[in-house]
Amino acid sequence: MSVVIDEQSRSMCCYGCQAVAQSIVDNGLADYYRSRDALPESPREAMPAVFEQMAMFDHAEFQKSFVKALGEHEREASLLLEGITCSACIWLNEQHIGRLPGVTAVDINYTSRRARVRWDESRIKLSDILRAVAAIGYRAYPYDAAKNEEISRKERREALWRLWVAGFGMMQVMMYAYPVYIANGDMTPDIESIMRWASLVLTLPVVFYSSAPFFRNAWRDLRLRRVGMDVPVALGVGAAFLASIWATLQQAGEVYFDSVTMFVFFLLGGRFLEMTARQKALSVTEALAKLLPAFAQKMPHFPVDRQTEQKMVSDLQVGDHLLVRPGEVLPADGRVVEGRSSANEALLTGESLPVSKEPGDAVTGGSINTDSPLVVRVEQVGEGTRLSAIIQLMERAAAEKPKIVELADRVASYFVGALLLVATLAAIGWYWVDPARALWITVSVLVVTCPCALSLATPVALTVAAGALARDGLLVTRGHAIETLARATHFVFDKTGTLTSGRMRLKETVALADFDRERCLQIAAALEFSSEHPIARALRHAVKVIDVPAIDVHAEAGRGVEGWIDGGRYRIGRPDYVLAMAEEGAGSLPDVYQEMLAAGETVIVLGGATGCLALFRIGDEIRPEASALIAALRSAGKSVVLLTGDAPTVAQRVAAELGIGAVHAGMTPQGKHDCVKALQAAGAVVAMVGDGVNDAPVLAQAQVSVAMGGGAQLARTQSDFVLLSENLAHLQQGVQRVGLALVVIRQNLWWSFVYNFVALPLAIAGYVTPWLAGIGMSASSLLVVLNSLRIQRMKAK
Repeated sequence: MSVVIDEQSRSMCCYGCQAVAQSIVDNGLADYYRSRDALPESPREAMPAVFEQMAMFDHAEFQKSFVKALGEHEREASLLLEGITCSACIWLNEQHIGRLPGVTAVDINYTSRRARVRWDESRIKLSDILRAVAAIGYRAYPYDAAKNEEISRKERREALWRLWVAGFGMMQVMMYAYPVYIANGDMTPDIESIMRWASLVLTLPVVFYSSAPFFRNAWRDLRLRRVGMDVPVALGVGAAFLASIWATLQQAGEVYFDSVTMFVFFLLGGRFLEMTARQKALSVTEALAKLLPAFAQKMPHFPVDRQTEQKMVSDLQVGDHLLVRPGEVLPADGRVVEGRSSANEALLTGESLPVSKEPGDAVTGGSINTDSPLVVRVEQVGEGTRLSAIIQLMERAAAEKPKIVELADRVASYFVGALLLVATLAAIGWYWVDPARALWITVSVLVVTCPCALSLATPVALTVAAGALARDGLLVTRGHAIETLARATHFVFDKTGTLTSGRMRLKETVALADFDRERCLQIAAALEFSSEHPIARALRHAVKVIDVPAIDVHAEAGRGVEGWIDGGRYRIGRPDYVLAMAEEGAGSLPDVYQEMLAAGETVIVLGGATGCLALFRIGDEIRPEASALIAALRSAGKSVVLLTGDAPTVAQRVAAELGIGAVHAGMTPQGKHDCVKALQAAGAVVAMVGDGVNDAPVLAQAQVSVAMGGGAQLARTQSDFVLLSENLAHLQQGVQRVGLALVVIRQNLWWSFVYNFVALPLAIAGYVTPWLAGIGMSASSLLVVLNSLRIQRMKAK
């Protein structure tokens, strides 16, 4: 690392110092190195506290909480940036960090100020990256919810103070400006001079304190040879203030102290409201991050001893037993060992009603125990918990920048450059036409058309939508997901576990021969006692207690199970397998078998030596909210397709019940993949809804995918959405919400362009004063934010 200074290559200790030194040279300030009379022995002596603090970030123990290892040398950190004021700040940091040797990727989310940075540890250290961020005027911290809340409070406090000073200054300056206006030239020169000097004194804190962020950010942008959002604002404020000082000193010309204080106040007011709305939009994500408690009540000797001891949640291990009292948050994923209660999982799944819990039921860390004490055995801790997986997926979505946001950012950056050119031409033109009006018209042009609304139009709407969807139980895991789902033309559904519950249920029992229904169920459940097949579980669930055990049980894969009960030999399974053991003349099926089979569900046979004893019809239940979802999609003009590996009779029955016209049955995973590919080739934008694991290939092929989120594979899903609640009504509401989000984004973009194209000619023509320009710019940004918040307030139809 080196910088050429006075034609000599000078070594640098880090990339941060290299960036600063290069900036000094690039801006023609190399005389600094010739004129200084002292040099510390090392940079650590110049800034010991800062350098020591940054060096700590390179220790493996320190990195545990916010750095992930992706390979032998590749690392990824989640950082929080302080000092971000607009989308131009995001672009600057991404470009600056991305050019560091060894940095492989960097993504920064404007709304949350979170950065995801990947680097090669063998080429660059994390501390070097943090120094490079500090070198361009920002600060980076390891992300954690408490630090984020602290920085947010600090931002709000500073913004309120600056706003208060600007407001107070504006009111006081207007008290001195108003008499001059109404005097209409009748005021004596000495009194008018006093008024001007008083206004100057009152404007000083507004310019040097309240406006400081505008000037600081503008100087940083110019020093780095780029144009950000604050450059035209700083030029406008600075030019009007300096011209007013000159007029005061010369006792001639116009002063604009009232306009300066007024539009600074309105600009800061708009930014404060925008910041408040942005932080509100992030409330769901931040609430999830802070959901787990810091401590848990561990029962170290359960069940022998029921004494508890307080333990850090981070120190819990799999197998620990915890006591969770009513009203407490479950600290980890586990299973109920003792007690009956209910758990509120609203923040995790979007389900508002508590879910009952009893011994053997799984519980999720982050949910709230509502009724009675529970003893829970820990099964997952740390990164393995469901809550951690949800947060990781939300972080992944926040870090990815959709193409529509990148396009808006590029347009905004070009727009600022064009604005400065137009303002320069307006100044020259008005100087020849009417020099007295040239300054304030130029200031108005600079301020009124600053493209803040354009830069906010898309990211704020997407952030609000993602937070609202998460509250509904539909988790966004990819940056492009909201926009693509809104544009989807075809919705393709898997059947089992998606449109149906995925849980087999005994729907009908027909007893034959001399055995009654209960006796047949007892025999079937006893034979299937040790099997984990879904059909076996359905039979066991139909019997409360198995009275007679089965012995000498053995199963034949794909055919059935055989065993002895009370001295008799029985089989259950496929008809040919069962009837093969029947005595001669007893190996036939009753007519009712074909009638049951026509219903489109699975029919299994129980038999013995005397032939067929019972028939069991077992089927998968259609989710109660599925028909409403399909009807809503069809009424919205979407095409609905059913892809399933089940038999055609089963698929057609489900499709007929739900009103789905296009059905493809008996499909292999490759067949599903090819079917979606064919739809895409015909111009369809496909949204695939599946179980997230078995449907992985087809989910990856679709432009946007939704995975049911009840499985254990949540952290490994590659889908764009996860339906955490597994409630299709939430997917229906989510489709409506993303549709509204796309409408809002278009409205925001149209408003931003229309406002700028209307305001610019009016300002050039001299119809917009500087203070009115400040109101216009602030109001346009605020309107974009308030319009985006409509997504949050949407009620499902």
